[in-house]
Amino acid sequence: MNRLQRALAITLVVGIGLAAGFLSYRLQSGRTLSAPAAGAPRPDSPGEPEADAPAPLPVPSVVPDLTFPDLKGAATSLHSFAGAPLIINFWATWCAPCREEIPLLRDLRQRYRGQRLEVVGIALDFGTAVQQYLQKTPIDYPVLIGEQGGFTAAQQFGVQAVLPFSVFADSRSRIVAVKVGQLHREEAEFILSEIGSLDRGQVGMEEARSAIEARLKELAVERAKSPQSSG
Repeated sequence: MNRLQRALAITLVVGIGLAAGFLSYRLQSGRTLSAPAAGAPRPDSPGEPEADAPAPLPVPSVVPDLTFPDLKGAATSLHSFAGAPLIINFWATWCAPCREEIPLLRDLRQRYRGQRLEVVGIALDFGTAVQQYLQKTPIDYPVLIGEQGGFTAAQQFGVQAVLPFSVFADSRSRIVAVKVGQLHREEAEFILSEIGSLDRGQVGMEEARSAIEARLKELAVERAKSPQSSG
């Protein structure tokens, strides 16, 4: 494993942060991707591991050229969002931490409008379920429908069987960080700050990833000490 892959892998796992995020997912939603509760998609439904699914790939250095239908059914490539900082959020309507992230993602998109930040939600869910959910909870950023291909797409980012997770990329579509588990405001703002420094040429990629890795670990420890705190 070279230095780039190691840095990405460390940022993906984030030690305590990963465990805390996955535990939060288990406790709050009462379901896992491999064993959904009543009313959640079945194992042969969107958001579930497909039979004989391959192991996830290493975290790529750039956003893969993946295409999903939007809410109107139009094929939309992730590369169409290139040229600006990007958060790609994998979620599902039946995932409680995923739903809790939505107000934060909406706010980040508005607050960082000056940096042209775009947020894209990829729902590992049925299109009909997403449409019904959005009637009650409008989302003002682009939402794409993963359905059966969504789980395979998640593997392209080196992630398997965990929701939610968010991919952060700079304006050159380089993946800077992958946050597994529920995203918190202080985490997102720090990552976006480092992306801004990257885009301005003030720091290098290795430096930015190292700073993000260290800060996310610190924040995870702080949250573990204050379980009542929220993002």
